[in-house]
Amino acid sequence: MPAEYQFPYDLRHLVYFLEVAKQLHFRKAAESLAVAQPALSRQIAQLEDALGAQLFTRTRRRVELTTAGRAFAARIEPVLRSLAAAGRELQSLERGEVGHVRVAFTGLAMATVLPDILREFNKRYPGIRLELNEMPTSAQLAALQVGELGCGFFHPNTNTSANAGAEGTGIRTRMLLRERNGILLPAGHALAKKKTLKLRDLAAVPFVLFPRANNPGFYDRIIAVCSQAGVTPKIVEEVWPRANGIGLVRAGIGVTFITPSEAGPLPKDVVFRPLTGSVPESRLVLGWKQPPEPDPALAAFLSVAS
Repeated sequence: MPAEYQFPYDLRHLVYFLEVAKQLHFRKAAESLAVAQPALSRQIAQLEDALGAQLFTRTRRRVELTTAGRAFAARIEPVLRSLAAAGRELQSLERGEVGHVRVAFTGLAMATVLPDILREFNKRYPGIRLELNEMPTSAQLAALQVGELGCGFFHPNTNTSANAGAEGTGIRTRMLLRERNGILLPAGHALAKKKTLKLRDLAAVPFVLFPRANNPGFYDRIIAVCSQAGVTPKIVEEVWPRANGIGLVRAGIGVTFITPSEAGPLPKDVVFRPLTGSVPESRLVLGWKQPPEPDPALAAFLSVAS
């Protein structure tokens, strides 16, 4: 043990001393501590010898703290309080009642399942702090791999099933949502007069999408479904977060894919129209990488989120 942490007494001496200082009576202190009075007296004597200072003055009628005793009590009382608090905090950490979890999400998560999850989690575990960050799927997967995230809500790169590891080594996922996309377009667009649309209707329409690198799985599903319908999307802008695409649609730059959950409420100058037939599907999973040592706070969040 380093020299600065070497003490000529142990924790029991300090606990016994503080009880005598509180009671100012050896017999009452011994009863409170459930120890024999002679044993208590020996412990106090050992402490005084170790410190080289008298802590109490004793007479047949009374016990009083000396000046040194009062100074020592003032020093060690907050230390013992801190130790007791540390024990409680460690127990709370072990039970998953306190802690810190870093959580990432996409716009789809915030538009659908995440608000209810956050509300329930904060109700059950008010002592656990959540650090929330909006991140594209690719960034979430990279952060999960290196342990920078506890968990994330993202679009899977494959048709991920529950507890699969298809997103990368050690990453577990659970499917939370599958939702068909529709089309968001300017309210004054000619196609806005229709109640529903088909992908063929959009063959000549400029599209606003997102960079493929941010979410390759969903991007490729869009291109594949459009190809099956004989449509090659005319992509004029790529933007992220996807919610920013709404602003570009409002500006009349193009149309974009969006789910019903993300589509309401909307500004009056844009409209949402469902798609019929083959449609790109948005999928949302909860993903996490199980750490070598179980994290009780993360486990608590996963128990609510999944």
